[in-house]
Amino acid sequence: MGLGRVRTLSGLTAVVVATGLTSCSPGSSAGSPRAACTSPGVTSDQVKLGLVYSESGMGSTAIASARSGVDARIGLVNAEGGIHGRKVVYEWRDDTNTLAQSATVTEELLRDEGVFGLVTVTTALGSSLESLAAQKVPVVGFGLQSWAEYPNLFSDMYEASPETVGRYVRANGGGSRVGILTTGTPASTVDAVTWYRTAFQSIGLTSTDAISYARGSDSPARVVRELATAGADALIGFTTPEDMADVVQAARAANLRLATTVSFTGYDSAVLPVLGQELAGVSFPVYSRPFEVGGAAIDRHRAAMTRYAPETVEPDQQFALHAYVYSDMFLRGLDLAGDCPTREGFIGALRKVTGYDAGGLIEPVNLTTNSTQPLNCYAFVQINPTGTAFQVTRPRLCADGIAG
Repeated sequence: MGLGRVRTLSGLTAVVVATGLTSCSPGSSAGSPRAACTSPGVTSDQVKLGLVYSESGMGSTAIASARSGVDARIGLVNAEGGIHGRKVVYEWRDDTNTLAQSATVTEELLRDEGVFGLVTVTTALGSSLESLAAQKVPVVGFGLQSWAEYPNLFSDMYEASPETVGRYVRANGGGSRVGILTTGTPASTVDAVTWYRTAFQSIGLTSTDAISYARGSDSPARVVRELATAGADALIGFTTPEDMADVVQAARAANLRLATTVSFTGYDSAVLPVLGQELAGVSFPVYSRPFEVGGAAIDRHRAAMTRYAPETVEPDQQFALHAYVYSDMFLRGLDLAGDCPTREGFIGALRKVTGYDAGGLIEPVNLTTNSTQPLNCYAFVQINPTGTAFQVTRPRLCADGIAG
């Protein structure tokens, strides 16, 4: 996942297996003794986590499946005996994708619910980071590069190389001037746009300033006129699938040829019945194993989604998978922290993991160093011409242009 999932969720603010059943990160320890512990959220028979995600607010529709991913991974570990004999439970809060509400609900989960740590699928965590670090609360989830300084925060990726997207634009359709579509102009999106423009320039691409569009309050025809005036022949979108669909449709109506269109959100099977035809030909960076590749890791994820998150009709959803991975990483930390986990023990043990791969769902990452190392190689998929399915266009493409 590029600007990883990092920039995927940054755009949203404008708008987050190995073969054996026990191969996913933590192993079951159902037979081990259940120690009496004093850590927050830990009792003799359970460990309580907190989930903070943007169920509502700007961009929330794109990450609506995140909670299902948490349900799937926690349901699976509990079916396998829990962690050191303890059942894993969680309380959740909606932060509405705003800094103030995120700070409020984070404090509620710590003070009122007494959670051990947090799984987060939000870009609005910023105002809580200092407090969470001071309390040594483990936090696993979406990460921005600006958050990498916090030793208690873990993510499988803080940023992904924008050069890789630029290489894809050049290779996939020969575009030379990239239009940049956003929904609003929050600080994280402004930073992402600046970073992408600089990276594109380094490999011979030019780009427009950010062009903002929001469905229901703006005109997609106006966006297309701006793109045409700027000479854009390719497009990337830090926006929702709905907003991207509006602009793509308007571009087609105006006969504006876009050699390549890349969206950082929308790689979900649930999008196809609703927006598949409108988004036909649009590409998506994928920072995990693409669903279409299949394999044991994907099979395990799908089975867990079907069994423990049955409300999700389509298991192949981008942010459900992200949240599944974040939950898996948290469970790995709990397992490594031992029979009587402490917050400090969790943080110290998880930070030493050098080959974390979420049971085969992502390429192995070194949690000791990945906060300073962007993801350079990842996959791309594209919606087929009929809008009925995703197809893999690049199984692996790297920032240096090498395809794997």
